[in-house]
Amino acid sequence: MKKATFISHDQAVIKELQADPALASEYLKAAMEEVDEPKALLIALRHVVEARGGVAKIARAAGIERESLYRVLSSRGNPRLSTLFAVVKALGVKLTLEAA
Repeated sequence: MKKATFISHDQAVIKELQADPALASEYLKAAMEEVDEPKALLIALRHVVEARGGVAKIARAAGIERESLYRVLSSRGNPRLSTLFAVVKALGVKLTLEAA
């Protein structure tokens, strides 16, 4: 009898993002629209970072320390705008604004 395999929600999302890299921008856009829950963007960023090679790789590409990126993406993270833009650029996406 085979054991049932289990993956967490986070792991499932990361796998989906790895399978479809174009999905990342839509995923981040949806997270930004969660104005009542600003931490949603950090969670989405964490998922996309993991899908795109992990914290060390993205931190290097963004020109920031790995430990700093871990802190930024933590549940208590509060990134500076410059850090947010550096990470987003390293991920190969861009943030845009539009009228509500």
